[in-house]
Amino acid sequence: MKRLFLHIGSFSMLFSLTMFQSCDSLNSRDRQWATIVAKGQPTNGIPVYKQWHTITLPFEGPETSELDSDNPFLNYRLNVEFKHEETKYTIRGFYAADGKASVTGANQGHIWKVRFTPDRLGTWSYTAVLHHQDSIALEKDLTKGTPVEISNQKGQFIVTNSDKEAPDFRANGRLHAFKGYYKFQDTEKFWVKGGTNSPENLLGYVDFDNTYRMQASNREGEASTNNEIHKYTSHLKDWKLGDPSWKNGKGKSLVGAINYLASKGMNSTYFLTMNILGDGKDVWPYVTPEDFSRFDVSKLEQWEILFQHMQVKGILLHMVVQETENETMLDNGDTGAMRQLYFRELIARFGHHLALNWNLGEENGPASWSPIGQNDRQRKDMSKFLKENDPYNHPVLLHTHSHDPLRSKILDSILGFQYLDGLSLQQDKRELAPEVVKTWRAKAKEVGHEWLITMDEIGLWHTAALPDNQDPNHDTLRRYALWGTLLSGAAGVEWYFGAKHPHNDLNSEDWRERDRLWELTNHATSFFQNHLPFWEMMPEHSLINTPKSYCLRKTGEVYAVYLPQLEKPTINLKNTEGVFSIAWYDPLKGGVLQKGSKEKIEGGSVSGLGTPKSIEDTSNQQDWVCLVKKISN
Repeated sequence: MKRLFLHIGSFSMLFSLTMFQSCDSLNSRDRQWATIVAKGQPTNGIPVYKQWHTITLPFEGPETSELDSDNPFLNYRLNVEFKHEETKYTIRGFYAADGKASVTGANQGHIWKVRFTPDRLGTWSYTAVLHHQDSIALEKDLTKGTPVEISNQKGQFIVTNSDKEAPDFRANGRLHAFKGYYKFQDTEKFWVKGGTNSPENLLGYVDFDNTYRMQASNREGEASTNNEIHKYTSHLKDWKLGDPSWKNGKGKSLVGAINYLASKGMNSTYFLTMNILGDGKDVWPYVTPEDFSRFDVSKLEQWEILFQHMQVKGILLHMVVQETENETMLDNGDTGAMRQLYFRELIARFGHHLALNWNLGEENGPASWSPIGQNDRQRKDMSKFLKENDPYNHPVLLHTHSHDPLRSKILDSILGFQYLDGLSLQQDKRELAPEVVKTWRAKAKEVGHEWLITMDEIGLWHTAALPDNQDPNHDTLRRYALWGTLLSGAAGVEWYFGAKHPHNDLNSEDWRERDRLWELTNHATSFFQNHLPFWEMMPEHSLINTPKSYCLRKTGEVYAVYLPQLEKPTINLKNTEGVFSIAWYDPLKGGVLQKGSKEKIEGGSVSGLGTPKSIEDTSNQQDWVCLVKKISN
């Protein structure tokens, strides 16, 4: 592999030249470049990147600091326009101190950066402009402000095919919300989520700069805390040579924890980016928790190292922008100057990631235990701002309250709102979770704006997902919150750790305490990913005679059936024709599909499904999943 050094200002950047795998969709100029790159010939100083790989461009600008009286976060605005023959993006940049703050901890310098993830093969060009003016960061008009001289203002680069493989998101591209499910941009590939909802204060971690707990808490209705923040020491052994770290080995335990989750097949992690007034009081992006206009560059660069590793490992960033107690902390709940600045920084620094959700906030909206909350207009303003200012169109979700009528009062008012992609569902009584998913999916579809709904926080709040030693096979979670919701139209699940048990939502240090829960989750998501066109299917549980069974179907084609027990189950295929095969899947063990006592059934009637051949005793109370697929007319 040939290598090329390009000098930009005082920077030497290393670029790898790789081969185009396909030139079919490229114009003639790009075909020329493809041939040049494939042959390893010189590219006349033009750097080469890969599709879906983030490009970070540094610019030398004015010397300043995080605490300069001329606030660099508020009074400067870096915008970079990236152009391709087929598209263009305007990407917000950010102040980066000395350009290597994750390692140096610097809070001053003259470096500004932009991060961009290209989605098209071929030749790109860019133009960067740094403007200066009082509060220019909040100005929508990109022509306003006084231009400031910076290095490297213009350039071009070539983008070739990615060389990564799944689960690395760079293998398939960016996840969008599409008709109630996750879908990779410009492909026909869909994706189902399975991961962790706890600890919510994941980023309250000892190895991030300037991270500490403001005060311990022992309030009713939440987990108790002391003055210790996360260390994740038990996951140090999961860090591998070649994995990232910072500041001479810091960060290894949290990076190792992500490795462990990925090794169990998990692909999503929920975390707060701000809990100043909340339960943990240990996560914020600011230099201090009192000044909302100045951001901690080194801390945020260290977050970025973690986020990059999560994407490599196939872990979606479920980014929850505020805890419920913080809803009115910025601009009294409005999307005013401080909230806009906060959102713009998050988008500029982290929006380039391929798999990311914006979550409007934990338990958004007032409740009896948290009476001060945002109203309907404020929720809509937040959602609209994120959608209009995120150039990558990541999904925007609303985390709900745990039961009706409180939940439905809020959701009815925002149902059909074009800037909200769906729900991060909380449900206290787990046996009701499947019906709640089914109901809100149906309501959203009826008003013409389908919601992506994920089952992200199962209750009750004090119990939720217990450690394995207290609930070895997580029977009710597996039945209602996992298979029940997925077969009712959910796009994924995450597991919340109850507040009144060990290894809870605030103090959990070791994800191995729920090792079995990750296995069971992976069995379910693997079944969906490998055997179902779930994005084309609808729930119709009434097709099955067994009480409290679940069925997701594509009529006349495929039916996925969850049976809590084997009591002579039948399926109603009266409205179909043809011959259907029967196979069985073990939700406790996963693995391959198994044969059953019946190999085939015919449409046009109600038919018995039989039993798995591996079951000798039909009184066996284990749950099973049955896959019914059409094989001929």
